[in-house]
Amino acid sequence: MTALPDDFEWRIAPAPLPYAEALAQMEARAAAVAAGAARELVWLLEHLPVYTGGTSADPAELRDPRFPVVQTGRGGRYTYHGPGQRVGYIVLDLNKRGRDVRRYIHALEGWVIDTLGDLGISAFRAEGRVGIWTHVPDAGGGSGVVEAKIGAIGVRVRRWVTLHGFSVNLAPNLAHFGGIVPCGLAEYGVTSAEKIGVPIDFATFDAALACRFGAFLDTHSMG
Repeated sequence: MTALPDDFEWRIAPAPLPYAEALAQMEARAAAVAAGAARELVWLLEHLPVYTGGTSADPAELRDPRFPVVQTGRGGRYTYHGPGQRVGYIVLDLNKRGRDVRRYIHALEGWVIDTLGDLGISAFRAEGRVGIWTHVPDAGGGSGVVEAKIGAIGVRVRRWVTLHGFSVNLAPNLAHFGGIVPCGLAEYGVTSAEKIGVPIDFATFDAALACRFGAFLDTHSMG
């Protein structure tokens, strides 16, 4: 893995974690970073099945709450987390890296997009839609392609320290997204690396992500 700055910890959870437990740990770490008492953190994990609602979540978009539903302070609407999905929680001190949340989100998207590209998946940003997108065959039977979401971005900033981060669908059960309108975008589907025929395991994804970490932190992309 690319060498990390001394003020960073790179942590990988060995087993799926309940969402509430991870949230408590992340919030405690963010408070410690804000107080100058802990290092910044990249925490890679997967969750037990859960639906989470961001600050813009619409109850009408919770179609079938077959899993626990947790309201959280991140931006965005409803999303699903579960086994087979890589979640990255990024606790970053923007006081040291430029107090520009929009630029931070752009850099976060770029980090994931570049990582997926290194692994054979052409992903991109979509105008007006936060997240990570790719093209998939048109399920309607046509010969063309349509856009589908392969990764989500949800961020909160407290005292200019970031919380939450991204999720990338490597091989989750995509049927579990059916209980919600993912990110409030009913007209778009979700997909995964497995679904589009590019299987990627956690170790491979994490290593590729680490190789791109330096570019993510680069002052030209972070402000």
